[in-house]
Amino acid sequence: MRVGNLAGRSVVIVEERAVDVETASGGRFGPDPQAVYQDWDAFRAWAATVSGEAGAAFDQADLGAPVPEPRQVFAIGLNYRDHAAESGFDVPDGLPPVFTKFATSITGPVTEVALPPGGNTDWEVELVAVIGRRARDVPAADAWDHIAGLTVGQDISERVSQLAGPAPQFSLGKSFPGFAPTGPWVVTPDEFADPDDLALGSAINGEDVQKARTRELIFSVPLLVERLSAVLPLLPGDLVFTGTPAGVGLGRSPQRWLAPGDELVSHVEGIGELRQRFV
Repeated sequence: MRVGNLAGRSVVIVEERAVDVETASGGRFGPDPQAVYQDWDAFRAWAATVSGEAGAAFDQADLGAPVPEPRQVFAIGLNYRDHAAESGFDVPDGLPPVFTKFATSITGPVTEVALPPGGNTDWEVELVAVIGRRARDVPAADAWDHIAGLTVGQDISERVSQLAGPAPQFSLGKSFPGFAPTGPWVVTPDEFADPDDLALGSAINGEDVQKARTRELIFSVPLLVERLSAVLPLLPGDLVFTGTPAGVGLGRSPQRWLAPGDELVSHVEGIGELRQRFV
């Protein structure tokens, strides 16, 4: 099942057609894309009965963030060994580095992003997990039962702001407007042969810059749920950016940054792609 946000309204994507949730459910579920995660089990049971005949064709450029207003956004650092190495850090032990991307940075899959003046803006493709049930002290073996689905994310990062000052400003440097594109929709775990092993990557102007598989994550999605929920509750509709593989601009020699006119395309197998143009 694929759940999305079409022009600000919750939709289920069936057979490449968008079914308006409020209309098709007779008002049982409202139009707010964020609200479906508050009653996820009931929503998923209803959505499984929806036919594509009730939908309409749509343009992906009209899709918004599938989870537009999460209460909590968790972003995981150094979660691929090759990215930790290119960043000059040891592989984390125990709980990985955790920061946030502030919610105002969240956008949909096809966007134009303004580059901050005087900055070095970098790319980081990531698999993003969406929480579907409240999770507190959940063991990894039960974690997938608490995941509504998966989507594609970009942890766009302005490195000057991120690394300036007496202590790094990870969250601020990664939260400029448009710096958290997500989408194109949320795909439920049952749609994947193995949700723990998905290809992902990114390209700039058609040149591949990142390529990996999520089986290479140091902390898998279930392990992240276990470690995070041991500290605090994960709430329905929360986002977990699971980390990026090697190939970012910061780790290159010479370093490389996004420039006006660049197009960044990010993808995760079985979900789809994001497309950002920088100005």
